[in-house]
Amino acid sequence: MDRIRRALVALVCALALAVPLAAAAPATPFAARGMADEVGRFAALVISTDDHDGRPFAIVDKKHARIHVFDAAGRWRGTSPVLLGQTPGDGSAPDVGDNTQHGFVPVAERTTPAGRFLAEPGRNLTGEHVVWVDYDAAFAIHRLRSGRSHAIRVARLASRSPDGRRLSLGCIVVPVKFYLGVVATLLGQGPSVVYVLPEDGNPAHLLAGGAAESNTASADGG
Repeated sequence: MDRIRRALVALVCALALAVPLAAAAPATPFAARGMADEVGRFAALVISTDDHDGRPFAIVDKKHARIHVFDAAGRWRGTSPVLLGQTPGDGSAPDVGDNTQHGFVPVAERTTPAGRFLAEPGRNLTGEHVVWVDYDAAFAIHRLRSGRSHAIRVARLASRSPDGRRLSLGCIVVPVKFYLGVVATLLGQGPSVVYVLPEDGNPAHLLAGGAAESNTASADGG
């Protein structure tokens, strides 16, 4: 049965790749949740193919700088604006994890990488609870932190422009209330899947793709 299911998933993904998600019809029910049509259709594919393996999952829409979180049954549970890496790009620099550990990430490396990631909750170097999306790259979902840049980050989170919400070192930064009420409740209890949609191209290729392993050891992130 598992072989049959994988074959069906491969077929659905192939069909999705053949027609761009943005051009597909009709619109999904997720449009009422503030999701772009392309993102809603991607969510529907994740659920229909069980690509999330019965785990809670999140979809990060980099084009609109928003995160959408779902429970293990595929029910939408919350949406929020996010801060993303200040530098455009879908890749992750090889040394970004080490650079983050040493306290300095060059501007060129401050990207939020696209991909399908197996995420796990954990702690950073200061003991703060985070959801590790890719531990080796120090890439996490975390709450808005206090500090000298707090007021600036609050203002940028409220920006209506997705470009205005590009401010982090690469991590996905969410409001404290959303982190505690949604992220920690769903993604912070065990393994989950985080889909970070690319800035360019069809996101359907992320389905049934290789996942970047994460773990719960400590790093910092930004």
